[in-house]
Amino acid sequence: MSPADRLLGVLTAAAGVQSSTASDLSSIFRVTGFGNIEVGNLIMIAVGLAMIGLAVRKNYEPLLLVPIGFGIIAGNIPYDPALMPIGYQDVLNGQQSVFNLLYFGVSSGLFPPLIFLGIGAMTDFSALLSNPKLLLLGAAAQIGIFLTLMGSLLLGFDLKEAAAIGIIGGADGPTAIFVASQMAPHLLGAIAIAAYSYMGLVPVIQPPIMKLLTTPAERRIRMKPARRVSKTEKVLFPIVSFIITAFIAPGAITLLGMLFFGNLLRESGVTNRLSDSAQNALNNIVVMLLGFSVGTSTQASYFLTPQSILIFVLGAASFAAATAGGVLFAKLMNLFLKGENKINPLIGSAGVSAVPDSARVSEIVGRQYDPKNHLLMHAMGPNVAGVIGSAIAAGILLAMIPH
Repeated sequence: MSPADRLLGVLTAAAGVQSSTASDLSSIFRVTGFGNIEVGNLIMIAVGLAMIGLAVRKNYEPLLLVPIGFGIIAGNIPYDPALMPIGYQDVLNGQQSVFNLLYFGVSSGLFPPLIFLGIGAMTDFSALLSNPKLLLLGAAAQIGIFLTLMGSLLLGFDLKEAAAIGIIGGADGPTAIFVASQMAPHLLGAIAIAAYSYMGLVPVIQPPIMKLLTTPAERRIRMKPARRVSKTEKVLFPIVSFIITAFIAPGAITLLGMLFFGNLLRESGVTNRLSDSAQNALNNIVVMLLGFSVGTSTQASYFLTPQSILIFVLGAASFAAATAGGVLFAKLMNLFLKGENKINPLIGSAGVSAVPDSARVSEIVGRQYDPKNHLLMHAMGPNVAGVIGSAIAAGILLAMIPH
């Protein structure tokens, strides 16, 4: 072989190696997130970071926003599902994966009742029992659900989608997830993120509405001290309340049953171990898994749609209407109440079921006008009534609308 032939062979081999190396590098790049990134992924990652920032810096619903925010980031790390069916996108297209198994707790409606069990075990219904008329404020705040349902229908959503979106007005994330999983699973991610976002923004959204609809004199109304509630009343309340509400709204048996069962564990005085497990270990585990799983379902290509934007707008309107409904109904009740029986209308805003944040907002706004006027315990009455009211509203919708 001549020197020229040998040189040509070397150059050809080198070119082949170079071409193979370039091909290998291209293949490696293609399987990384950098090779599949889209603008939508970057937007959603920024949303996840913003949620974590609100939770850490502003302390807005950190137990929810941190898992959801991190889940959004995890769900929007791009990859090629044809090469690696590892889970993020597969949550939405039904392929089997670890993330798909975790998301089953959301899509099947399993996680929300377990959270209601924990809420029941954590909740003291004494404020409501000592002043039962506050139940009406929790009922009045549910107007946001039905107004939003009608608005959603006008904007082109079908009846099942409108019902799922409307529940955002109850400011109850588990209930919103439960209804969406049954009626509009394709909108579940947007509905869940909207519901929990507005729950976290209670201290921002509610005060301007409360101040707009009340006078300085009304904000300074002092309510009479709550009466002492007996142990017998506390034990009978979850049993009797479940029977009544379950007959009114059988569709809510799952949520209400777990709520009142958890409360019975708390108040019976003989199941402290079960109550402690429900409100601590079990509740914490489920909240973590729920938040993270919901976050991973917000993959940009499915989430960044005109429908999602409309859901966020409707959710804000729903939450505002619910807040206003509670405040205005308190003012209406005061027309028929005298003296120390009058209600400070600021606690009407706590009729939304963002427990206990909306009750804290009532306390904070009230003390801005009278530093010695403590409304927190009074506001807990309509606050826990809102939890019951939103579950009943969900049960009625589930029963009336075929799904």
